[in-house]
Formats: sequence, C-alpha cells, structure tokens
Amino acid sequence: MSFALGGDLPVHRVGYGALPLTGPGAWGPPEDRENAIAVLRTAVELGVTYIDTADSYGLGANEELIAEALYRYPQNLVIGTKTGRTRPSRSQWGVLGRPDYIKQQAELARRRLRVDRIDLFQLHRIDPTVPFEDQIGALRELRDEGVIRHIGLSEVGVGELERARAIVEIASVQNRYNYTDRTHEDVVDYCTANGVAFLPWRPLDDSIHDPAITKVAAELGATPAQVALGWLLRRSPVMIPIPGTSSLAHLKENLSPVEGPLDGLGPAGGRG
Repeated sequence: MSFALGGDLPVHRVGYGALPLTGPGAWGPPEDRENAIAVLRTAVELGVTYIDTADSYGLGANEELIAEALYRYPQNLVIGTKTGRTRPSRSQWGVLGRPDYIKQQAELARRRLRVDRIDLFQLHRIDPTVPFEDQIGALRELRDEGVIRHIGLSEVGVGELERARAIVEIASVQNRYNYTDRTHEDVVDYCTANGVAFLPWRPLDDSIHDPAITKVAAELGATPAQVALGWLLRRSPVMIPIPGTSSLAHLKENLSPVEGPLDGLGPAGGRG
C-alpha cells in the first residue's frame, strides 16, 4: 500500500484530492472553513501521506488552506500542486503554459504552501499555443534551481509523456481514469512499465453506480466507493487514487478500500 513517488518519496497509495475544499465552482475558499480544516487534519491522522491541489483551485485559496491546516507539515507528508490552468471567471477554465507564467506560479505556490521546495509540481494541461519543449523546459529549470523536487503531467497521452521524458524525468501522470472510464488505459500500462506514478482524478465518478461494482459491494458488505478504489489499486502497482471529499464520513470510507481479490470485476485491467 505504498509507492515511492519519484523514486524517493514514499506515499500511501490512497491520497487525497483537495479540490472539494473550495467554494462553489472551485472558486474562492470553502463555505465551511472549519470543516475543511478538519477534513485535512483527519486525512493526515488516518494515514494520508499525499495531498493533491492546484493553484487554480479556489484561485490559490486551496493551497493556503492546506498550509493553514497542516503547517508545520508532518515529515512524511508529500504535497503535489499544479499550474497551467487559469480561471477567467467562476464558470471558465483556461490553459496557459508560457514559461514565465509557469515559473511565476511555482513561486506563488511555494509561498502559499509555506515550503522551500514543492514536492511535486505538475503541468495541469499542455498549452497547445506554446512550444511543448518550452513548457517542459521551464519545469526542468525549476527542478534544477531547487524550486521543485519532482515533475508531473496531467491529461497527456503516451506520445506526449515520451517526449517529456526525453527532456526531463517525469515522476507522475494525472489523467482521468476509473472503473467505467478507461480512456487512458495505454497510459496506465506505460506508467506501470516505466515506474511512473499514475494519479487518477475522478477515481470514483460513475463507478459507484456501475452494476458490477454495486453487486460486488453488496456481496462483500462494503460500499461501492471502497470496491471501486480497491479495483484501482489492483489495476497497477503505480496507481495512487486521490479521491476528494468535503465529508468526514466519506473520507474515512475512502481510506478503507477493499483489499484482495474482487471476484466479478474481472482481472486487473479488464471487466468480467
């Protein structure tokens, strides 16, 4: 139940995605700040050692909340953040990958998180209007300067991942993936073969309503979420689901995935 992120940062294989701890539409701070802080602190108390956020979550408020709740951080806690998405308005998400912007946001994230070096800094999206090599090169410079420790990518294909790895080491990939949405099956296989962490976002989503998942959950006396997360953990040893929630009850449920065989869901990587 652990994986060495980047080869040197051991993390528990169920992390926590902090996006739900923002205001409506991921805009601004959460409406119930005390509950949000309690969720973060409880997550760490229950064994979470990887927390995922982004500079666009709450317009930086999510990073500030993590620092407010958890600084000074436990020695084993790894925090990953992302840049490359902008928020022109509450209903809009943009993409911006200019090297100067990437570097600026790394410095701002470092200040908001109150860290000297960001454990994992991920490019939230590749900007099609900026040369690919310039975006990855900016991340490499940040790593070489000691601003960040490891580099991750989000929503990429195998070809893009290979191009990036030819420029700099890539520690993680964060793509949408779950039991019912396996669009990035080839990326999971690539990451597995190359020891790159795969952090599926939306790891539950519609999976908790899938008939096969709900049937197995009923048979095991577990919740659909626990079964869906258990399936992900079986899918690959590099898989690190990051389910997010603002509910303490759901948090505790997510941190107890079903372990062992899941008869009825087929072999890892396929349905029965």
